[in-house]
Amino acid sequence: MSSVRLEGISNSYGNVSILKEVNLKIDEGNFVTILGASGSGKTTCLRIIAGFVKPTAGRVFIGNDDVTTVPPYRRNTGLVFQHYALFPHMTVAENIAYGLSVRRLPKLEVRKRIQEALHLVHLEDLAQRYPKQLSGGQKQRVALARAVVIKPKVLLLDEPLGALDLKLREELQTEIRKVQQALGITTLSVTHDQGEALSMSDRVVVMREGRILQVDTPKALYQVPNSVYVARFVGRMNLLGVTIAVCSEHGQRYAITHNGIGAEKLEVVGRQPADFSPGERCLVAFRPEDAHFGDDLPNRINAVVEKATYQGNGWKVDCTAPGGQSVLVALPAANPVPAPDERVVICWSAERCLLLKDDEEFGRVTGGISRG
Repeated sequence: MSSVRLEGISNSYGNVSILKEVNLKIDEGNFVTILGASGSGKTTCLRIIAGFVKPTAGRVFIGNDDVTTVPPYRRNTGLVFQHYALFPHMTVAENIAYGLSVRRLPKLEVRKRIQEALHLVHLEDLAQRYPKQLSGGQKQRVALARAVVIKPKVLLLDEPLGALDLKLREELQTEIRKVQQALGITTLSVTHDQGEALSMSDRVVVMREGRILQVDTPKALYQVPNSVYVARFVGRMNLLGVTIAVCSEHGQRYAITHNGIGAEKLEVVGRQPADFSPGERCLVAFRPEDAHFGDDLPNRINAVVEKATYQGNGWKVDCTAPGGQSVLVALPAANPVPAPDERVVICWSAERCLLLKDDEEFGRVTGGISRG
């Protein structure tokens, strides 16, 4: 296994800029996922590492080797595609063996590695089947086995679970992570599925329009997004327009005024992603699961219930706060649920919210809830 490093990577097609000076380091043995919407540049990053796309500027390192101009077949990377890319005329074993045959390994070594790969993905009994005889999940296991059997320095996953249904995706997320950890292989995956990124990764990279916005652990990314875009893209987030009233000397305690309810003070405690000054307009952000109905916490606002939606493991209650901003409250399934048009008080802890710069022209967004 090897580390991967991108230094100042840019890529353009004609006058269209796809990547803009991307810098990224993936440590040996880490599982890193690039998360972004369509057109964010995430797949182009992966293809540049694989060698299928040549960067307009910058350098690519695998380990200590500069591979920027090295052709794909000499980079020793394993690649798993969204749509499997299996050879239909070959059996499972023959598909897995393809990369080994190209490398002209001894037959005994090939047979040994095939058996190891089949065992790794739990397909020992399907070695002689053809792709048309396999389910989608089985095909993706074959594709994974084929990628790792060559013992690549880096494993690259191009939306590997995008073609599967939800239940199968969740099962294979666990399987892929187990294989990656068993082999200790450096892995880079790209996806637009936030749940997939958070559940599988050591670190997550959020991209937008060819730039990296944030690189963090899944927990830190979810709890402390560094921008409105990341807050809205990863999970669901309540975002309310506020004005800074008072900030402490070291900038870790803020009194804020909710712009929709006049002079009532709210409070934010803890280190923030940015610095703020009295009088500055910004956004207070808190997750739906960190809010509840009641008045037992310092931060509270009046609201009116719009609707409650049952989702199996709990309720999502849509409310409207003063000023017309939307607030979402997530409740456990066993909790009592207020009725539509009921007036409620929504409260949350000063330690379970944060302040974000209003750099996304939030006024253009309907209401205050990010739909993730």
